[in-house]
Amino acid sequence: MVGELVAAALLRLKGYRILARNSRLSAGEIDIIAKRGRTLAFVEVKTRPDDAGAAEALLPRQRRRLERAAAQWLGRRPAFAEHRLRFDVVLVRRGFWPRHLADAWRPGDP
Repeated sequence: MVGELVAAALLRLKGYRILARNSRLSAGEIDIIAKRGRTLAFVEVKTRPDDAGAAEALLPRQRRRLERAAAQWLGRRPAFAEHRLRFDVVLVRRGFWPRHLADAWRPGDP
């Protein structure tokens, strides 16, 4: 929870507007949905003791779940159909500035 607050604050500082946090759908949960300009970012937040552990914590199965949840969220909000979609990750470590990995993967990546 603290990691998601830190990630949301970072995204706001970078000019994103937070549309939703902890969005629960039947397909899965999306930690943060943020918008900047015509870009809509579905953000997974990983809080771990080190960057490597955080980056490795997002398994392909979890990426597919997030992609399905994003499609479900978009299906309910046709106003966002023309936006550029992106899947981001924010890595949060205690005592360090969080790292925002924009466009961390694309649907269909292994």
